[in-house]
Amino acid sequence: MAGLQKNIAVLGAGQIGAVIAGMLAAQGHRVTLADASRARLASNAGPAIPTRVVDAADHDALRVFLAGQDIVVSACPYFLNNGIARVAVETGTHYFDLTEDVATTAYIREIAASAEVALVPQCGLAPGFICVLGADMAARFETVKTIKMRVGALPLYPTNALRYNVTWSVDGLINEYCNPCEIILDGRPVLVPPLEGVDSVMIDGVAYEAFNTSGGLGTLTETLAGKVRDMSYKTLRYPGHAEIMKLLLQGLELAGDRDTMRRILDRAAPFTRRDVVVIFVTGVGERNGRTEEDSIVLRYDGRPELGAIQLTTAAGCVAMVELFLLGKLPDRGFVRQEDASLSNFLSTRAGSRLVKEARSSETSDLVGLASKRAAA
Repeated sequence: MAGLQKNIAVLGAGQIGAVIAGMLAAQGHRVTLADASRARLASNAGPAIPTRVVDAADHDALRVFLAGQDIVVSACPYFLNNGIARVAVETGTHYFDLTEDVATTAYIREIAASAEVALVPQCGLAPGFICVLGADMAARFETVKTIKMRVGALPLYPTNALRYNVTWSVDGLINEYCNPCEIILDGRPVLVPPLEGVDSVMIDGVAYEAFNTSGGLGTLTETLAGKVRDMSYKTLRYPGHAEIMKLLLQGLELAGDRDTMRRILDRAAPFTRRDVVVIFVTGVGERNGRTEEDSIVLRYDGRPELGAIQLTTAAGCVAMVELFLLGKLPDRGFVRQEDASLSNFLSTRAGSRLVKEARSSETSDLVGLASKRAAA
């Protein structure tokens, strides 16, 4: 797309969508933040960002709205994204979303095959940034034995029985706890059950548990199948969380009653900006004639004005929008997160913010990676 200033619609004025809108507006784009709820727009939209009441489920209204937009970013619940993507194709609007839902991504890939616009699903943190990191980790070795990716979005001070606060989409959280999880085992993509494979993890003196959740790898299992012997993605939580969620979702069968599960989480795990995001990527493979291990360990701390999950998810999405506008991603069809190189990702304004605000005790952290890329 010629020129960098664009008309960009952000659908969904929740905790993440509002931050995405603010970041894009700060880069000089003409941003409109839309939501079905006038109250949510009034509460979350920045004073300088135009707003519009649009129900994303009303495809006629959405079609009229997107007709004047160059790009649409969906920060809506995953179950709305099929319709939004379809309307975006009809109106010639490039499409980005935050979905972790595998079926939604499969549908978007299908309609992207004949589309004249780019469709870029699975932006954000996991999937999203973690996929860029995982692909970069695989490229560091001549042959790759294992890649383990662990991501946690957690309250800094857990005080409730769940040892958790919902800091992003409740619907997305339930979805990733209920659906089968893709990994690579012996070089082939396979499915494993959610909330299983619980490991104990110690990072910077803090104890976590890690377990299977759905969607975090995005398309990376397909991309690296046959190139990596074993690859897994697991969510980090404080110890005991997986057992409680298994009781609720499987023991009490609330996986089949998501409305009730949503009400429980809304009541028992309220939103907080005093959160922390932990990213832990390790790779083992052959390099320089011997078996070596490499790692990336990152931490982001939330603050009252901006939560860690808000920062990392919004910046991960905005970095992909920047790369697209710079011509560093395909300009049409289905675009994978790993189509972005880590060096290009970190060179964007949003990516450089992830470098600046990362905390890490590792020499292979983002600051070191960014410095090496700049020197190269």
